Amino acid sequence: MALKKPESMDECVYFSNRSIGKGRAMAWVYRAKCPKCDGRLGKPIKKDGKIDKKSEFYVCYKCGYSAEVKDIDPQLKVEIDYVCPYCAKEGEATTEYKRKTWQGAKAYVFECAHCGKKIGITKKLKQGKDF
Repeated sequence: MALKKPESMDECVYFSNRSIGKGRAMAWVYRAKCPKCDGRLGKPIKKDGKIDKKSEFYVCYKCGYSAEVKDIDPQLKVEIDYVCPYCAKEGEATTEYKRKTWQGAKAYVFECAHCGKKIGITKKLKQGKDF
């Protein structure tokens, strides 16, 4: 598969690098390409210079094109480079950019290519649970 790791956080809509039990996972989602130019779509920037995370649309910073989040998000994929917490083998995976309920928390869920067990990258780890 050979996933291409991002060189900068500016290339990503989402990025996470964390340990999961005895394993680890690095996950990222590249920004969608603008259909009008060769730019990338991102959330609009507020007057104070920060990104508006709650915005319902993406904007191309080069040409100003905008598209709704509900139209763009289904096209995005979470790319994951991981070491499985169950079998300790390295692997790569992709999954849809949509959080699912996994062990009582919202998470991007993918399956280990070696042992087949489900692994989740949670939004916030709960106390008392390793993974």
